[in-house]
Amino acid sequence: MQGFSNFLSLLSLALTLFCAFAFFDSLFRREDAFRAADKKTKPFWAIILGLALAVALIFGFMSFLPIIGLIAAIVYVVDVRPALKQVTGGGRRRGGSSSDGPYGPYNGGR
Repeated sequence: MQGFSNFLSLLSLALTLFCAFAFFDSLFRREDAFRAADKKTKPFWAIILGLALAVALIFGFMSFLPIIGLIAAIVYVVDVRPALKQVTGGGRRRGGSSSDGPYGPYNGGR
């Protein structure tokens, strides 16, 4: 039974850290990116994810409230965060230079 208790403690810690990541990520994103990505506003996500983190810290994950907060954090990380990255150009570049266009390098008509 001690091993299961340790597993639940580690799982609770991991889920709390996941909620913390989502919360702080939402704080560091630009406000206009949320509007441009046609997602809810930055204060909306900051409040929802902040409440999710607070509930996770207070109750752990032994109640239904932290599970609701975890679902909000998952929605943010899976749906909102990639949309914000796409709008702000924060995606990974796959090589090439800054003068590359969609069909190859742009040489300015040379």
